[in-house]
Amino acid sequence: MLSRLYGGPRPAGGGFETFSWYYFRISGVVLIFLVIIHLTIMHVTNDVSCTTYAFVAARYANPFWRLFDWLLLTLGLTHGVNGLRVVIDDYVRSPGTRLVLQGIAAVLLLAFFMLGTITLITFQPVAGSFGPACLH
Repeated sequence: MLSRLYGGPRPAGGGFETFSWYYFRISGVVLIFLVIIHLTIMHVTNDVSCTTYAFVAARYANPFWRLFDWLLLTLGLTHGVNGLRVVIDDYVRSPGTRLVLQGIAAVLLLAFFMLGTITLITFQPVAGSFGPACLH
């Protein structure tokens, strides 16, 4: 089944599998750019030891960076769980076990998405608690 869905042409007939096939490819390409930007900002232009609460608070003062991180969270989680769903479909033969495992994956997706989104939305820097500035 894996070779049929991901090694060859897109699934025929439309429906969820065709959407999943397109989503996997589009989200993968977008994720490449988001991850490169993230790695450049967090690990190349900024010293890793300087990634402090103050750095994050200053970054999240701009709504663009919150949206950027939310998009990275959303695409990363959904792309990964979609891949896990395909692996479960390919390797779990029992329909009952497959349903349970896909249900667990969906619950974990929802839980981590909610935790990440709530963190990004509700983050409020506390005045005066930025700590020492990073020395270069």
